[in-house]
Amino acid sequence: MNGPARTNTRDIARAAVRAELAQVAFDLFRRAGFDKVTVNDLAAAAGVSRSTFLRYFGTKEDAVLGAVDAQGEQLADALRARPADEDDWTALRRALDSVVEHHRHDAAGALAMSRLIMETPALCARSHEKQNGWRPALAQALTERADQAGQARHTALGPLVRAAAAVDCLNIAVNHWTASGGRLDLDALLDEAFAALAPQAPSEPSEHSPR
Repeated sequence: MNGPARTNTRDIARAAVRAELAQVAFDLFRRAGFDKVTVNDLAAAAGVSRSTFLRYFGTKEDAVLGAVDAQGEQLADALRARPADEDDWTALRRALDSVVEHHRHDAAGALAMSRLIMETPALCARSHEKQNGWRPALAQALTERADQAGQARHTALGPLVRAAAAVDCLNIAVNHWTASGGRLDLDALLDEAFAALAPQAPSEPSEHSPR
């Protein structure tokens, strides 16, 4: 009984230290500029050794983007939890509320983070790389939803395309929100991005259309 409890306590403590180091790194990057700060600078600012810092974050980029991997897992879980009768595109949009929630509760912090990422090519590239890693998990969640609903899938291409498009919609919406200084409504921007790619019902031919 004590083993799992100790492990859980250790995990909580590690997560707390990781969060504290990430905050120190973020504050230093904002003050001094990402490219001018070294791992040694980060370790010194946090009051730990270089090796200790690198045990928590392998790179400077990961010190900023460490939460992105967890967001992908949260998004896949939120997608699985959507009602079975929702179409894929609607389920993806609603599942993204789990990612946007942070922007709602800490708009200033989220805006500062988005600006740092957008203004730093290395961070922007690493962020996209991590988000690309969400696609297989999201596609798998969509496939599981289809299996539960008894819908046949001929290939895995459709779920992968929809997963990739949803992530792109999120990025475009966040970029517009950041460019507005947080003044625009992020949920509305995301709705608009999704609407632009929503499946369109075939229009009825007019009486003047060629038959």
